[in-house]
Amino acid sequence: MSTLTQLQVGESLPEVQLSPVSRMDLIKYSGASGDFNPIHTIDDEAKKVGLPGIIAHGMWTMGNLAKLFSSYYEEGFIQDYSIRFKGMVFLNDVITLKANLKEKQGQILKFAVQAVNQQGNEVLKGKIVYYQY
Repeated sequence: MSTLTQLQVGESLPEVQLSPVSRMDLIKYSGASGDFNPIHTIDDEAKKVGLPGIIAHGMWTMGNLAKLFSSYYEEGFIQDYSIRFKGMVFLNDVITLKANLKEKQGQILKFAVQAVNQQGNEVLKGKIVYYQY
């Protein structure tokens, strides 16, 4: 798909598969976001609160959704989004990002989006509104 104008309701954008989540990804995100909660970077701290190990920041996963639209930024921009966290993302998880066009109203495209892990479990779902120039 070279342009979003060609996309029909019911069709999907190409899926984006992220590299396995690394500790360095989460350390870098902690610095960029200012979220230094140790459950995201220190195994012992995560285990103290009952987690099996460190977990990715939910906002790290959500922020990666923008990668679905990177090829289309010359055509428009993400105008709005809403998401719901459905599961945790752990070290070495491989997350796949998906977007399906649900509605087209002139220059407004409404997508259902989701992120799933390597077992196919949904870790995030939501909606993105994309505005075409």
